[in-house]
Amino acid sequence: MAHFVIVGAGECGARAAFALREKGFDGDVTLIGAEAIAPYERPPLSKDGSGQAPDPKFVAASERYQEQSIHLRLDTTVTTIDPVAKAIRLADGDMLGYDKLLLATGATARGLPGADGTSDRIRVLRTHADAVALHAALHPGRHIAIIGGGFIGLELAATARMRGADVTVIEGLPRVLKRGVPEEIAEAITERHRLEGVNVRCGQTIDKVREETDKVIIRLANGEMIPADLLLVGIGASPNIGLAEAAGLTIDNGIAINERLETSASDIYAAGDCCSFPLALYGGRRVRLESWRNAQEQANLAAANMLGEGAEISAVPWFWSDQYDLTLQIAGLADGAATHIRRDLGDSAFILFHLDESGRLLAASGIGRGNAVARDIRLAEMLIAARAHPDPGALEASSIKLKSLLAA
Repeated sequence: MAHFVIVGAGECGARAAFALREKGFDGDVTLIGAEAIAPYERPPLSKDGSGQAPDPKFVAASERYQEQSIHLRLDTTVTTIDPVAKAIRLADGDMLGYDKLLLATGATARGLPGADGTSDRIRVLRTHADAVALHAALHPGRHIAIIGGGFIGLELAATARMRGADVTVIEGLPRVLKRGVPEEIAEAITERHRLEGVNVRCGQTIDKVREETDKVIIRLANGEMIPADLLLVGIGASPNIGLAEAAGLTIDNGIAINERLETSASDIYAAGDCCSFPLALYGGRRVRLESWRNAQEQANLAAANMLGEGAEISAVPWFWSDQYDLTLQIAGLADGAATHIRRDLGDSAFILFHLDESGRLLAASGIGRGNAVARDIRLAEMLIAARAHPDPGALEASSIKLKSLLAA
């Protein structure tokens, strides 16, 4: 009987295991995770401003793994992969053979250079244990400093302010959300944070961080000292490629896979945050996406292709972020856009449509309260997938339904 092994029991790995069963695979499935708790979703870790201790949002109830005959091995580390023998070795010395192997090893939060990651006052956010530790520090009277004005840093800034903590965000670039978010939307996010009392400091680099008994001192390059009760480092994540690299797999900004999620080794696939892949929709450009939807979509695609379907990546990249009552959504990749068109939706909500020189829609970026932009972003996503060249005037006019452009 065939044995499929999945290394990485996060969102992507767990959903791939269930997708194999949903598609009729009746062989053995082993899902291996380094953490001691069952697979859970990561987005809620940075978004909970309720004041309650964060509980994991599990991908599935524990009994479902038994019901689906998925052998879930938690608190287990894989040390080596032998692509020739088609086997993996575990830290306890066990060897497991596989017929097909999926690497869903995710990514690791980047820490400060020279820091060992064990400090109680200098934290990152990647795991549920990180979220529990941060939760204890987010309350009135505390000063939280955040290095990094990306999604994680700003979402946690919003959560901390909703919990009553004082917050300073330090970003080395001239503005927040420099990667992949248009300046107009970044300005709207920055303004909202400042209205909420967040001290947003852009264009500031860190010279040194010193931890004392009861505080952390952040020294800026200009000599200014910023004391904080807790320092959160939100400067991105690195793909977990160690196993793949040691096994001789091709690495290119993550584990390099083709449009069918196949690595350079036979019968080994990769999916989720750990891998980079070509997007035919953008001329074969190789990208690596850290997003909830990408993890889910690639989980299903990996399961299909492990079963021989040969399906190719076709999804439009999609991201979202919740900060206070604002929701930001982006569909597509705006790199390469020659111009953009703004569509105002009322109540300060708006969408920017990014077009290339030929007028083809490459991406759409929107921000508004609640679900104000959700419907139009979804329709824009469909236009992007269709490689549409919509009429610019129709994109700008909110009185014209985007659905009519899709039909055209």
